[in-house]
Amino acid sequence: MIALALLLAAAPAPAPLRGRPVVIAHRGASGERPEHTLEAYALAIAEGADFIEPDLVMTKDRHMIARHENEISGTTDVAAHPEFAARKATKTIDGQAVTGWFTEDFTLAEIKTLHARERMPQLRPANAKAYDGKFAIPTLDEILALVAEKDKSTGRRIGLYPEIKHSTYFTKLGLPMEPPLIAALKRAGYTRPSDPVIIQSFEIGNLKALHALTKLRLVQLVSSEGGPADQPATRYAQMITPAGLKTIATYAQAIGPEKPLIVSRDAEGRSLPPTTLIADAHAAGLIVHPWTFRSENYFLPAELRKGTSPADHGDAAAEYRMFYALGVDGLFSEFPAEAVAARPR
Repeated sequence: MIALALLLAAAPAPAPLRGRPVVIAHRGASGERPEHTLEAYALAIAEGADFIEPDLVMTKDRHMIARHENEISGTTDVAAHPEFAARKATKTIDGQAVTGWFTEDFTLAEIKTLHARERMPQLRPANAKAYDGKFAIPTLDEILALVAEKDKSTGRRIGLYPEIKHSTYFTKLGLPMEPPLIAALKRAGYTRPSDPVIIQSFEIGNLKALHALTKLRLVQLVSSEGGPADQPATRYAQMITPAGLKTIATYAQAIGPEKPLIVSRDAEGRSLPPTTLIADAHAAGLIVHPWTFRSENYFLPAELRKGTSPADHGDAAAEYRMFYALGVDGLFSEFPAEAVAARPR
């Protein structure tokens, strides 16, 4: 905690927040239920999340479903289905060779025969034991229906924060996601900048296309390494310079940076003084929603870990308070109840 206090003391004064920072449930309450299931989204809403985040991929017959990746062996029981054994393949996704089973090789009816699994069973064995094989893979339409029902039952306006996965890859397969996503959101009544929908992508070209296609808000995701798959000569490091942020602001309203771009760590895993990214983004007119906050020691800086196991939960509340104090406009959490509880009132 001394390290945290020193870090905050060294921090520049944060730019004014655009209202209270929002809590975005990363793949739902995915620390407590298998990710990207209706059950994970419903729990996140019950815990007070402002937005739920479905990652979207496409099926062979053009249905958008919620999976973190189009390769689904790690998050479903597809490997246990002998009828699909022959569909195991190796493909190049965004320049990387990946082996497994891919959503674009399945119809929605076939996807509906599968069930979700915990993606990180080593860190979340209780989730795997309690919930593996119990929950279905949802479609975007089912998620929209869930949000509409929760809007009515809670009296709140639940936000939707969809991520388009591997846009260029799916477009080359003849399965573009941007037009059907906008059409589905329009059918659900989401068309205005003030509507609680924010669309995100790690790529650039699709966000620029969406900027011309919709008035809904857009977020440019940026990682601490590499660059966008559709513009491999561009590096994320370039994109978060003051000049790069001004360029992003011409087609998006926010950035979603990986946490180390705001607070990096030393060789021992301890937090270093914050960068100027939040202030630089605010100066460019962009809001800032970093990712991803998790409670296990494995993901926390060394000064906030408790116990000896990577799966033990550390002082995640202190990390939330640190980033809130630095001036983020919201953040992605897999334990939304904890993020809500730590948020300034």
